[in-house]
Amino acid sequence: MKVMLLANQPERTTRLQLFRSTLQELGYEVVVPSFGTSNWLAITRASQEMVRREEPDVLHIFNVPDIIYHKMPQLRGRFRRLIYDYRSPWGVETQMRFGQAGLAFCERFESELARSADLITTVNSPLRDKALAFAPDKSVHIIPNYPSQSFLKMGQESSGLDLGEGSVIFVGRVCEQEGVGNLLRIARACPDQQFWIVGGGPFSWWYLKRCPPNLRSLGWQPHVKVASLVRQAALCLIPREENVLTPYSTDLSIWKLNEYLNMGKAVLASGITREGDRKNLEVVKSSRLAERVGPWLERGPQPLGGSDLRFWESNRELIEKVYQEVV
Repeated sequence: MKVMLLANQPERTTRLQLFRSTLQELGYEVVVPSFGTSNWLAITRASQEMVRREEPDVLHIFNVPDIIYHKMPQLRGRFRRLIYDYRSPWGVETQMRFGQAGLAFCERFESELARSADLITTVNSPLRDKALAFAPDKSVHIIPNYPSQSFLKMGQESSGLDLGEGSVIFVGRVCEQEGVGNLLRIARACPDQQFWIVGGGPFSWWYLKRCPPNLRSLGWQPHVKVASLVRQAALCLIPREENVLTPYSTDLSIWKLNEYLNMGKAVLASGITREGDRKNLEVVKSSRLAERVGPWLERGPQPLGGSDLRFWESNRELIEKVYQEVV
């Protein structure tokens, strides 16, 4: 059986790549088109042509931006079954920049794809409920964003950077959405504690031009070196501001959070929703982040048992069930 996995940037879509590995292990023929461009119109044309040429049995679309795929249901006949992976609320994300008009525009396409799909996959309960609001009669399966078991093998060697240990680490894009303002406030409130930033962004120079002396920016690093730095750190920070995305960002959907927890690190987070019972994770209001840093550094993380680990491989049985159901 031929499966096509479709995303606008497949090489950077971790979830798609893990689906591909699992489906190949299950014996499916998997096709993943690559486009070599970020132009939405070019991707729209190329993806439609690829569907016509390959004629997959199952077309599995990974959403955002959903407008790229809105004509795909019209190609039914060139494919047999459609799975819509609702991995992120594109409409809500757009609402943050363009208000209610942006929300209404984007959710039109989300709703269209949800109603056209034979089955929906998603990453957590809030997004499952949102998908069901679009298409109440559809079967929706939660497949969480857990890292693969191979991730634990990463970062065993030294990072090669003379940084010492015991620091608080932030990994990600340096921007308002990821909480750079909160990070700077926490660092200023804890002047005797060292903080690391592993990441960057087009405006990181502006955000960090007046950063306190106890905060060190290491820039973007290779994934293996990031894992080494996380192992060196005493506390991992996800300092997002509360906003309209908060209800849809949970411990089931945030890749780096699950990587940290699987490595046995303590994680202090804000601007997200706690969905499961996870050891070494504390979610607080962003206004309380600074006061919670000290207690975590003093206490440290609890040792993990086997049941505390969450791996992508645990999704294999469910993915097999999803594909058996859709065909």
